[in-house]
Amino acid sequence: MNVPRDVGGTADAIPRWRGVPAVGGLIALVVLAYGPAYGSGFIWDDDAYVTTNLTLRSLAGLWKIWFEPGAVPQYYPLVHTTFWIEHHLWGSNAAGYHVINVLLHALAAVLLYRVLSRLRLPGAWLVAAVFALHPVQVESVSWITERKNVLSGLLYMASLLAWLRWDPALNGNGRSRGYFGSLAFYLGALLSKTVTASLPAVILLLHWWKTGRIERRAVRAVVPFFGVGLLMSAVTIVMEKHTVGAQGADWDLSFLQRLLIAGRALWFYLGKLVWPSNLTFIYPRWEPSGFGAAMALYLLAAVLVVVALFLARRRIGRGPLAALLFFGGTLFPALGFIDVYPMRYSFVADHFQYLACLGPMVLGVAAAVLLAPASWRARPIVGTVVAVVLVLGLGMTTWKRAEAFRSLESLWTDTLRKNPSAWMAHHNLAMLREEQGRFEEAAREYQAALALRPDLDQSHYNLGNVWVQFQRWTDAEREYREALALNPGLVPVHTNLGNVLYKTGRVDEAIEHWQQSLEAEPGNHDLRRSLEHALEQTGRDGEAAQELEVLVAQQPDDSRLLQKLAWMRATSPRVEVRDGRHALELSERLIRTTREPHPVILDTYAAALAEIGQFAAASAALERALALIGTTPYDRTDEIRARLALYEEGVPFRDHERIDTAESVAR
Repeated sequence: MNVPRDVGGTADAIPRWRGVPAVGGLIALVVLAYGPAYGSGFIWDDDAYVTTNLTLRSLAGLWKIWFEPGAVPQYYPLVHTTFWIEHHLWGSNAAGYHVINVLLHALAAVLLYRVLSRLRLPGAWLVAAVFALHPVQVESVSWITERKNVLSGLLYMASLLAWLRWDPALNGNGRSRGYFGSLAFYLGALLSKTVTASLPAVILLLHWWKTGRIERRAVRAVVPFFGVGLLMSAVTIVMEKHTVGAQGADWDLSFLQRLLIAGRALWFYLGKLVWPSNLTFIYPRWEPSGFGAAMALYLLAAVLVVVALFLARRRIGRGPLAALLFFGGTLFPALGFIDVYPMRYSFVADHFQYLACLGPMVLGVAAAVLLAPASWRARPIVGTVVAVVLVLGLGMTTWKRAEAFRSLESLWTDTLRKNPSAWMAHHNLAMLREEQGRFEEAAREYQAALALRPDLDQSHYNLGNVWVQFQRWTDAEREYREALALNPGLVPVHTNLGNVLYKTGRVDEAIEHWQQSLEAEPGNHDLRRSLEHALEQTGRDGEAAQELEVLVAQQPDDSRLLQKLAWMRATSPRVEVRDGRHALELSERLIRTTREPHPVILDTYAAALAEIGQFAAASAALERALALIGTTPYDRTDEIRARLALYEEGVPFRDHERIDTAESVAR
């Protein structure tokens, strides 16, 4: 299966005009096969990449995409730039993003066809069609977030094609613009997804396949490629660990375990290419604790295949070995040696082999063409029929697979039908059911997730929220405490546990949890109001006053807060809480900010005046308040008269029960 060194010339293997129907056919097939995608919505983490991604809203956001790596989920700025452009074209209309993904995939297949044609590989168009229509690619195309794959794949093919047109050793023209064009496309591919970093190694592999050796000139030429590839790979590895979160017990694997995972994964991916049944979004995770002889056999078999092909290269050619080395080398970042976040729930995923699958596809199609019976070659119609059946079969399978990506509902139900042990799918389906108000189903799904992974703090928290809907306070408290035992830093859990404790009469415990929440979220006004009320309820007036001071500082125009704090500073029975002059300042500010005088405001103002000994002014303020009663919904005549009597006797008021703030206090 070797190709003579002089094959290819300086032009593509087929005239451009003859390639038009082939190119048009590829695009049409992809556009048709992905019909369900155009009516699909956003799934899973598409919100972080598109719908809730604030960097897509402005020019400042575009700057952050490129120059603030932590501003977006992963540092793939070219991908996020395409999202930025699309957001300004069609906002949150999912159809537009899906159309672009399909077109990028189709164009990647077209460039693949041009690359394979230039390399004079047998069945170039059929390989491109299989790449374009194989159902393992659906995950990359129908999932908007995986724009990373289709965009980087397109640029990868563009870079490789430009290299082939330049590289003299591969019958290129040697013009420098081809070399720099290849480098530019490669950089674009890296800025879309760093799995494409394997391209310079692939170029050297092509040299070895074509010529049987790797010349120094080729090595020198790819040095800049290796340099930028290693740099971008390092950035991705660091961000995957520290920004995305690929660290912890799920990634605590020995080197031997990673070797065994790699061996199993290689055969898994090959199996899905040969027989793409039961494709699912989340495959069962192989538990390292259960690794045994069977896992070692996968690795041993992979090594033996490589050794056998190397030893047989003079008899069968270098092509088979080159194809499988391409497959394994391109898959390397996803084989378990580098920690990536998806390893938390599975070591394999369809989208991991978007480019790597080309190796087996090229090998399979080329072998079928070269080893076809002589009768088929004499009657090309037979081979054509076989190819048509293959392409149509793949296209229909892709259509069916794309149906699973229509919505979150279809994605998670399809996943659980094929992999009931997918705890993440149970958790996400539960969240969907919770949003839909189907709380009983949500509870069942959260419980299923926790049965598989009891250490899911978020599932415990969410299940607690579901139990609150049923007022099952004991169950809710239990789940909240489980969540905090796993992750004490979950601020919302402290808040909601405090709510449950308050509702069940354990106010002091509620205060403790609310205070912990406010340490992390000092701007949570509603929670601070609840805390202030609970502190006051338990007689902790000094702490309540401090919380009110913070609230007033945060919301200086809130008349209810001003009134309550002024009243407390003027009338508290605790001397350490009272501050008449501060109460007067607050009540005067309250008078200035309200449109009309109100009995509550005047009553508060009078209390502050009385506290600093200005009883005549306090009495006058209450006389005015009494005159206003009857024109407002507020009716505390007896209480105001009682306070008026105190002030006329020169005695300030001390509040033991607190005055209620009227609903009609002007804002």
